[in-house]
Amino acid sequence: MFSGKKSLCALAAVLVAVLASTHFFAWSQTPRQIPAKQDSKPVAMQGKQTFASTCASCHGLDGRGGERAPNIAESPKAQRLSDTQIAHIIENGIPGTGMPAFHSLESSNIKTVVTYLRTLQGAKKPVKLPGDPQRGETIFFSKTGCSSCHMVAGRGGFIASDLSGYARTHDVEQIRNAITSPPNGDHQARMVTATTRIGEKYEGRIRNEDNFSLQLQTLDGTFHFMAKSDLEGLEYSSQTLMPSNYGSILSTNELNDLVSYLMSVANASTSPSAVPQKEFEEE
Repeated sequence: MFSGKKSLCALAAVLVAVLASTHFFAWSQTPRQIPAKQDSKPVAMQGKQTFASTCASCHGLDGRGGERAPNIAESPKAQRLSDTQIAHIIENGIPGTGMPAFHSLESSNIKTVVTYLRTLQGAKKPVKLPGDPQRGETIFFSKTGCSSCHMVAGRGGFIASDLSGYARTHDVEQIRNAITSPPNGDHQARMVTATTRIGEKYEGRIRNEDNFSLQLQTLDGTFHFMAKSDLEGLEYSSQTLMPSNYGSILSTNELNDLVSYLMSVANASTSPSAVPQKEFEEE
């Protein structure tokens, strides 16, 4: 009987050994999950590397263009595009031009490219709004009369520059100084009254001029092409289009509100369907 117990113990030992070896084999064949390696590169470095590998061959390492693509670092048209618009162009390209689509880039990589492009454009880091943009909107469209000349986000006048993206490339102090201390400017920054030889008068702003002709835009946005030989005279206003008294008629808080409104409009995202693609590709 004692020998029978020995046999049972030996058999048990063999079974344990077999089960243990089987379990080890199965464990060794099971794929082990290796933690994904985290990319520790800063966003700026990722954007720079992606820009260098995908964009620089045409636009240059500094984004200032070359023989095959325009300057997207210094071009006001490219600077006015929102981050959403630029990302849409990178991902989908511009049909009929030399700008290809980069569908292989992940959205996170595209965002880093846009961020790096902003550094090439000299864009400043986001700053806190100095005032209330809603009050600033009221000031822009009522108290100051800015909207009678300037357009913002599709609203306003035609005779002066569109300010929709102005704050994207100008900081708070630059915007405030442009409001309170505008430059005197040249003749094209002044209103002019053109009188033809048959007595017609047109008041507006000269957009283009050469030795023989000029193009004048009236306050309603209409362009008039005139030969100088048909003109009786041109009378320039003594005042520039931009009033110089905003520093006295607006309080500090109102100026801050107005600046905040321009900043909020410039930083607002625009839907990809409204992307003005030609502005990115053409100078």
